[in-house]
Amino acid sequence: MSSLKRRAVSIPVLLVAALLLVLLAPLWIPVAAVSDLVRGRVRLPTVRLLAFAVCWTWLETVGVAVAAALWLTGQRGNRPAHYALQRWWAARLMDSLRLTTGIRIEAADAACLSPGPVVMLCRHASLADSLLSAWIITSKARMNPRYVLKRELLSDPCLDIVGNRLPNHFLDRGSDDSAAELAALHSLAAGLEPDQVAVIFPEGTRANDVKRQRALAKIGGRSPERAARLAALQHLLPPRPAGSQALVEGCPTADVVLAWHVGFDGLDTFGGILRHLAHRPRPVQFHARRVPRSQVPVGDEFTRWLDDAWLQSDAAVHQLLQPEGTS
Repeated sequence: MSSLKRRAVSIPVLLVAALLLVLLAPLWIPVAAVSDLVRGRVRLPTVRLLAFAVCWTWLETVGVAVAAALWLTGQRGNRPAHYALQRWWAARLMDSLRLTTGIRIEAADAACLSPGPVVMLCRHASLADSLLSAWIITSKARMNPRYVLKRELLSDPCLDIVGNRLPNHFLDRGSDDSAAELAALHSLAAGLEPDQVAVIFPEGTRANDVKRQRALAKIGGRSPERAARLAALQHLLPPRPAGSQALVEGCPTADVVLAWHVGFDGLDTFGGILRHLAHRPRPVQFHARRVPRSQVPVGDEFTRWLDDAWLQSDAAVHQLLQPEGTS
């Protein structure tokens, strides 16, 4: 589908959703509240989620409007303006998440992203991971990201418009030409600047137990040794090394940052989000460690290095998820 056809659908849908959520608030607020209370959900998670949806749709609408204004004034190629819009969008969405759901973010390790160039390899646990990383990078580290994202996210009109005006790559996971996709990732990282971070989620999808076992079985069919090495994973999925390696090799001067978090676990479905919000959410803790480029191998040794790094991140996530006073 062309971008014009896609946006001809996604933008009107966004506007209608934004208007309906506001106009029908006198209806959906009491209905959602009663539905929550009948189920014993005294924190009203459905109301909170719909309240966030109101914020999201209107922030998206403002983002699309600003992007349109930049286009009308001949600033379609003004990257600083679009990075500023991205920073504003991520910060306001994070404010909305805190206000409506009570979720707080602790990001003690954000400073390790600066200075660039940096390739950031992120854990993927929830629907909020892209927002979390964008907020960390743009608001906390004051850097500008270059994202590797799945093509399906182009259904989000603000992400579609602004994301395609900035140096990002929307990956076609069903492509028969993997070489072309990897070449695009190599090129994406090739021009990284001192204030930029290339971001990829090496797991390729949100983690859960079923996906983990399926991925390990698939790896076992090709490399039993690698499957046995990664069988110790408890929270993360086995990483897919090709895309990460293409980014790393695309910028020979970039350090690598391994990033993980806890607090968004289980937020990979609508039902999971409601169950999470039914209780007072624990703070989301973002952690990262920077690996000097001299310690990151290239070629055939990269996969083993990434596997070992991923096992360390998994162990760190496991430790953070333990109740206080246990090990």
